[in-house]
Amino acid sequence: MGVEDRKTIGDDIKTVELGWPLGMPLVRKMDANLWEVRVDLRQRVARVLFTVVEDRMVLLHGFIKKSQETPKTDLKLAHTRLKQLRDSLAEQDS
Repeated sequence: MGVEDRKTIGDDIKTVELGWPLGMPLVRKMDANLWEVRVDLRQRVARVLFTVVEDRMVLLHGFIKKSQETPKTDLKLAHTRLKQLRDSLAEQDS
C-alpha cells in the first residue's frame, strides 16, 4: 500500500473522528458497537472497523476489500478485538 493510499485512509478516519456520528456513504454500522469506515482508493476499497469508547474512536481492524461483502474472518477478528477491549476496560474499572 502506497503513501497516497495511507494518506487517504488517514484523512477518512480523521473525518469520522472529528465529525462523529456520521453515516453512509463514509460510515456503515456493522453490528452493535461496531462500525466501518468505507475508504475508496484508486482501484481498491479499504475498510477500517472501529468502535467508540466514551468519546474516543478505537480502531480494531483494517483491510483491503476484495469482494462486495465484508469477509467473515475480518468481522470475527474485529469482534474478538472488541471483546478484548471491553474485558480490558472492565478490569481497569475493578
